[in-house]
Amino acid sequence: MNRLSVKRRLSQYTATPSIKKRLTNSVKSAYLLIHRLLFICAIGSTISWAISLPVQAETPLADQTALLSNATQRLLSLDKHNIELASVSAAVIDTKTGAPLYQKHADMMMPIASITKLMTAMVTLDAKLPLDEKIQFTRAHKLANNNYYSRIRIGSELARKDVIRIALMSSENMAASALGHTYPNGIKAFVNAMNLKAKQLGMQHTYFVDSTGLSAHNVSTASDLAIMVRAAATYPNIIEYSKTPSYTARFSHPKYALRFGNTNALVHRPSWKIDVTKTGYLDEAGRCLVMMTTINGRNTVMIMLNSYGKRTPVGDAGRIKRWLTTGSSGKISSSARHYQRQILQHRLPDQLALQQSGLNNET
Repeated sequence: MNRLSVKRRLSQYTATPSIKKRLTNSVKSAYLLIHRLLFICAIGSTISWAISLPVQAETPLADQTALLSNATQRLLSLDKHNIELASVSAAVIDTKTGAPLYQKHADMMMPIASITKLMTAMVTLDAKLPLDEKIQFTRAHKLANNNYYSRIRIGSELARKDVIRIALMSSENMAASALGHTYPNGIKAFVNAMNLKAKQLGMQHTYFVDSTGLSAHNVSTASDLAIMVRAAATYPNIIEYSKTPSYTARFSHPKYALRFGNTNALVHRPSWKIDVTKTGYLDEAGRCLVMMTTINGRNTVMIMLNSYGKRTPVGDAGRIKRWLTTGSSGKISSSARHYQRQILQHRLPDQLALQQSGLNNET
C-alpha cells in the first residue's frame, strides 16, 4: 500500500478524527516494521559474506619472536650458563616484557629482613595519611623492635614523609616501627594491610608479621619480591625516597638533626641509574638487595637474597649488569660457593618449614 492510496482511503473514510488518527499511526507502524525487516535482511547477507571469508591463521610462535625488537631478542637469548651469582636466591626481570631473564632458587621462601620496608612504605602511602603530619617516636615503638639500637630520641617528632624516607633509604627500624604503630587501628591492622596488599599483588608465597623486617618470620621469595619492586616503582614517593643518597632529618621536641646515608652504595655511583632500591640484613636472611635499575635504556628488576658477605649483593648487581651487557658475568669466590652449599644442604629443611608455615598462615 503506497502513501497515495492511504490518503484516498482516509479522505473517503467518514469515521471520527480519533479513528483517523489511529489508522494513520497503524500505517506508520507498518512502514517502520518494513524498514526493520529490510535492515535485518541486509545484516544477514553481510554476515553470510563475512562467514564465507577464509579464516586468517594465527602467527606461529616462532614467527612471533621475529616481531620482537632486536634488543628484546638479545636479552631473552642470553646464555644462563654464563651468569654466576653469590646470592643463594635471585631473580632478574625485564620490566618492559615482564620476562624472567634469570632465576636461581627464585621460588624458595626465606626471611627477607628490611626488604619488608618497601611494603611498609606502600601500605602507608595507600592509606593517604597526611605526609606533613608529625609522628612521635615512643618507647612502645622501640620495645616492639626488642630495643634495637636507634639514634632517634624517644618523644621526638618528624614529618611522616621524612619517616618514610629514612625507613627506606637508611633502613631506620625505629622509623618503620613508628609507621606501623601510628597506622589507623594500630600495628595489627597495619600488618593485616601488608598481607592483604601482598595477596592483591599476587605474591603467593609472602607473609609479614611486622613493619620493620626485624622478625625472621617475614618471608617471601625472589619471584614475589620482583612483583613487589615493580609495584613499588609506581609510587613517585618511593622512587624519590628510596634512592636518596643522603638526608638530614630535622626532629622537633626536642629539636635536633640527624644525618642518614643510603644503605645501597650503588646510589652514589654515576654509572648506575637506580629507580627503586632496598637493602636488608638479618643473621637468618643474610645480605639482601632488591632494586629496579636502567641498563642500556631498559628497566631491569634485580632481586638478590641471602648473599655471602657485606659487599656481595653489590657485587652480584655488577655481575648481573655485566651479563646483561656482555653476555658473561664473571666468577664468584670459592667461599661464596661454599656458603651456598651450606645453605642448600643444611638449611633446606628450614626453607621447607618456612614454606609450610606460610601456607598455614594463609589458611
